[in-house]
Amino acid sequence: MSRLRTAQLRAVFFDVDFTLCQPGPQLGPRGYRDIGATHGMSLEPDRYETARIAAIEDIKMHPELDHDQEVWQRFTEDIVRGMGGHGPAVAAVAEAIVIGWELHENFELYDDALRTLEAVRSAGFLLALISNTSRNLDEFVSHHDMDVDAVITSRQHGKMKPHPAIFQSVLQRLDVEPHEALMVGDSLTDDIAGADALGISAVLLDRPGTYTGEARSVRTLDEFTTLVTSASDLTT
Repeated sequence: MSRLRTAQLRAVFFDVDFTLCQPGPQLGPRGYRDIGATHGMSLEPDRYETARIAAIEDIKMHPELDHDQEVWQRFTEDIVRGMGGHGPAVAAVAEAIVIGWELHENFELYDDALRTLEAVRSAGFLLALISNTSRNLDEFVSHHDMDVDAVITSRQHGKMKPHPAIFQSVLQRLDVEPHEALMVGDSLTDDIAGADALGISAVLLDRPGTYTGEARSVRTLDEFTTLVTSASDLTT
């Protein structure tokens, strides 16, 4: 990726889901199948990815980017139907899965997550987590023994990324200016565009290698750590 300017950098903000952690099997194809079975529904795990992509394309966020818990219920119901579900039990299956997304024990940290946070902290930067989630991130941080200075979720704040207010809230909590902060996340829309709009530097974490043309991207957090801790006069 292109080089980063870190001379004035004081804080690094991390997205959470698919940046620091990923959902465990309870929230994937197997989880859908098992929960469906408890409601008398036969769901096909091999249809999960196609159903999930279709649900993403159909998702409609609140026009003012207000946190809308119902959107995740509708999104999950679409996946259930895409895996072969039908009838009134679809809502119950989706509700059980949505509740599962609020449990930190259903998530697995990526191998590079903790060592990246520790390395960035050791380099003297403030750390914050920003997530469009309903989970309690204070409990999540405690559960995974993370050392961060601030956490904020869209449910707690009221606005979802990429709304500028949720980023501004973290800037204010840490008492840093936009040019002193850097956002790391897996979403071009939520994380990168949201940060850009406020003048916050941003790095796209592209683990699957989808965005090969994105100059500001890394494939792993280890790669990001090397960039942000090994130089103090880098340029974007």
